[in-house]
Amino acid sequence: MHPHKSKQAGFTLVELIMVMVITGIIAGVVAIFMKTPVDQYLDIARRAEMTDIADTALHRMARDIRTAVPNSVRLPVPADSTYIEFLPTTTGGRYRANPTGAVVRCGATLAEDILDFTIADPCFEILGPAITFSAGDQIVIGSTQSNGNPPYQNPADPACAIAATTTCIRRPIDPGWLGNQQTVHMTPTDPLPSFALLEGQRFEVVPGDQQAVTYACDNIGGITDGTGTLTRYWAYGFNPIQIAPPLGISRALLANNISACSIAYNTANPRNGLVSITLTITRGGESVSLYQEIHVNNTP
Repeated sequence: MHPHKSKQAGFTLVELIMVMVITGIIAGVVAIFMKTPVDQYLDIARRAEMTDIADTALHRMARDIRTAVPNSVRLPVPADSTYIEFLPTTTGGRYRANPTGAVVRCGATLAEDILDFTIADPCFEILGPAITFSAGDQIVIGSTQSNGNPPYQNPADPACAIAATTTCIRRPIDPGWLGNQQTVHMTPTDPLPSFALLEGQRFEVVPGDQQAVTYACDNIGGITDGTGTLTRYWAYGFNPIQIAPPLGISRALLANNISACSIAYNTANPRNGLVSITLTITRGGESVSLYQEIHVNNTP
């Protein structure tokens, strides 16, 4: 018998090299055709992300500024178009100015307690639903001056004497009267400005955990990638003269890669201000610019 012999076959080195060359050519052709749509996808994703960041930041600014204390919006002097400051509000209401019966002055029952502007009145009745006050809350009454400065004045400062009461319109809430209240108990140091009687009898509540708020565009610049940031600052107190940027530890980064930022505030209409913001974000040599107009109600 003859032993069984099996026929063996395989690739030669030349055949293997030819397969590798052909595979490389096919892969190169496919890569050329795929590069453009992949680049387009990445560009679209980058633009969408930049647009979303800018849009979210501007909407946050708009939501805050629309609820600002009337006539508290201000820009630095000399004007710096990259900073804006205001006093936020959580709620507000109307104070009693004309009693229908006997006046009760900060007694156990505070019905008919008017807000008296001729004395250092520490309390008044709220017309409407009760308001919940928290620690550190303050009220602003009769904010009518369009330069935005009076609500920031310190009522305990010697400059806020009786002769200058028109600049002293912010009062701290008495810490002994927090929680849900039908009256406002405050700690005044001098009479309130009498012009507040003519302005709708309204007051605004500034939250103690926020105090003044600043939106600031810092380190603006960059060509390929923006170098600037948009930051929200809060809880740094009330500064009679605006500080840009403010000092404090409470801050939140809203956007980065900012290459251009412009903020303008038009007060030509004394009752309705207009804040205009242009924000440009640049990444990878591409830029996205968004423009936002924010209506500010300056009627106390």
